[in-house]
Amino acid sequence: MSGLARFLGDTPFRVFIKLLVISFLVGIVMSAFGWSPYDVLYGIRNFFLDIWHMGFRAIDRFLGYFLLGAAIVIPAFIILRLFSYRK
Repeated sequence: MSGLARFLGDTPFRVFIKLLVISFLVGIVMSAFGWSPYDVLYGIRNFFLDIWHMGFRAIDRFLGYFLLGAAIVIPAFIILRLFSYRK
């Protein structure tokens, strides 16, 4: 396996096709919600501006998002690891 294929995890052509399909599906979802790439960028920008303007309240909000996500991700990770455990 070449260095590029090892870095990408598959052949460059297959990675290109996978990215093309996933990009199309994400585009459909974003279109259904009426989102644009600028909305995502403005959302990220506004998040950091809120951190700057609100100080510690924004950090508390960030930690709230983190804990909310961790409440789902950590148990799901543990369950998946238990199901994939091989003796």
